[in-house]
Amino acid sequence: MLVEVNMKTIILFYSRSRKTALVAKILAKEVNGDTQEIIDLNDRQGPLNYLKASMDAFRENKTLINPATVDLTNYDLIYLGSPTWAGKPAPAIITLIDHCNFIGKDVILFATMGGSGGQKVIERMKEKIEPRGGRMIKSFLVKTGGKKMEELVEDVKEIVRDEDLPIYGI
Repeated sequence: MLVEVNMKTIILFYSRSRKTALVAKILAKEVNGDTQEIIDLNDRQGPLNYLKASMDAFRENKTLINPATVDLTNYDLIYLGSPTWAGKPAPAIITLIDHCNFIGKDVILFATMGGSGGQKVIERMKEKIEPRGGRMIKSFLVKTGGKKMEELVEDVKEIVRDEDLPIYGI
């Protein structure tokens, strides 16, 4: 008897500049996953707020987010994406990780970055998720600096193909 397994996938992400949001939306389409954007309730727009945001990221300060948590009960595979700020995940993602139950969940981490530092973001998210019961099964980086939206779309589709990401949601 063949039992059909229908794993559900969700892509959780935070995006200030909308580049991480674009990556998440393309990813969701390519791997047939749901998306949930995490909104930072602190104003992160503009140069001064971005500077403060970078300091908050560096210090791993928590922030108020909406939704405050995400119920992952119905999901088997979780993608978690963050922009790279001062070599750290965005405060909204750090806060989200601290508020979610990852027990028994497979997690694929991704970081967007203008130039560099994304690997440190992946490592930090992994360090925070594993004690909460999550298992990082894969990670990838998306370089966004100086790229037009069309280039970014093609880059993400290429990553999905090269990393064979759809296979993880089967």
